[in-house]
Amino acid sequence: MCPIKQACPTGPTVRTEQLRSAPSTQQHSSQRVGTAQVSRLIDIGLFAASAITNNAVNIYVQVSMWTPSTRLCRARRYVFIVQKSYQDSETGPESSVITKVKGITYSERKVWDVEEYVKPPEGGSVFSIITRIEVTPAQTLGTCPESVRVSNASCDTDDDCVAGHLDMLGNGLRTGRCVPYYRGSAKTCEVSGWCPVEDGASVSQFLGKMAPNFTILIKNSIHYPKFQFSKGNIEHRQDGYLKRCTFDEVSNLYCPIFKLGFIVERAGENFTELAHTGGVIGVIINWDCDLDLSASKCNPKYSFRRLDPKHIPASSGYNFRFAKYYKVNGSATRTLIKAYGIRIDVIVHGQAGKFSLIPTIINLATALTSIGVGSFLCDWILLTFMNKNKVYSHKKFDKVCTPRRSSGGWPVTLALVLGQAPPPPHPCSADPGGSLAIPPPWPCPTSAPSEQMVDAPQQTEGPELCAPEPSQQDSALTDPRGLAQL
Repeated sequence: MCPIKQACPTGPTVRTEQLRSAPSTQQHSSQRVGTAQVSRLIDIGLFAASAITNNAVNIYVQVSMWTPSTRLCRARRYVFIVQKSYQDSETGPESSVITKVKGITYSERKVWDVEEYVKPPEGGSVFSIITRIEVTPAQTLGTCPESVRVSNASCDTDDDCVAGHLDMLGNGLRTGRCVPYYRGSAKTCEVSGWCPVEDGASVSQFLGKMAPNFTILIKNSIHYPKFQFSKGNIEHRQDGYLKRCTFDEVSNLYCPIFKLGFIVERAGENFTELAHTGGVIGVIINWDCDLDLSASKCNPKYSFRRLDPKHIPASSGYNFRFAKYYKVNGSATRTLIKAYGIRIDVIVHGQAGKFSLIPTIINLATALTSIGVGSFLCDWILLTFMNKNKVYSHKKFDKVCTPRRSSGGWPVTLALVLGQAPPPPHPCSADPGGSLAIPPPWPCPTSAPSEQMVDAPQQTEGPELCAPEPSQQDSALTDPRGLAQL
């Protein structure tokens, strides 16, 4: 009578992927387990291994159930919602900028209008508004002391000045004479040029009292040639609203008339300090457009910031020089002006996107491949839609019968999973297709297990499933590791 009975169930079989162990090439001598204590220790070890294996399988099944779907949802959200990778995009629109400044101010000596304090007057994307000047009036061609700011210009005698020497950072050609300076007791070398030099007779004037109220009109038009899309930042109206509106992000987005004080404030600067030292302010217009939506959803976004590094004294600030020429009594005369001002740089950038089939397919395939769904889709297509899906199923899967559980059958089950059990002598049941086979009933052990390991199975109806007990020599050949003895 067999101590353990295992038979194939009559219910449906379970399909599992092929997992074959390579047969061992080494021959082991058969050794019987002689004591119940050693047998029980092996029993406990195999039970622990079986429990660990079952837990690992359960964890794998649970992870395989939620991981692909979770990753797929995250990939779809990132690719299609955040990055909008289903769209064909174009960066750097073709842009045109026209500016116009209006306002009037005054200094200690005169009134200034737009024609005098805006440089250059053409109204391009880069322009300057003069807020402070240092004027050197009535310069004529002649000889005069060099500025003390020029290196090696100070002298005590004529021998300290070399005639004909031209300093690239100076104001003229040296005559070789040492003359008193414009003020004080100092002496400098005499030069031939426009006299008096700037440092000797300049007068400072501040124009920034009314400058915060200057208005700046910034007209901008953009065009995306790939999508043949164009738009401007001025609303198409015929009632002359530009003459009475100023910019507001909520109520007047398409009225691009900005006050100079508003621009400086939004850039986070103090207007009085900036007017004295000068600086560069950037007006950034961003056109990020989703062309799958209506054109009214494509709106400009304005931002303002200072572009020159104000915390570095050597490179902060902004100034330039220019001169106004005229004649007095037939001699050439000029007024030299060193101007400090606020330079405005209008910078336009943006990106447009519109649905396109090609990037959609490419990015979707990339997302699915990166999370491991590609192989699953290939298997599903081959097993569902191909004419020879049965052939692929036979190569992909094996049919194994689910053994009926018994109190002492798990050691033999584990041995079968590990590939250490003897091969089945005949199929478990006939496959309708004739190509797949089901494993036979579990073989009986060559010797009865100990009482601690296996309980006597209950008698069941039907023919005896166990084969005649083989000899000890045959058992050693078919089961070299002696696992069947368990």
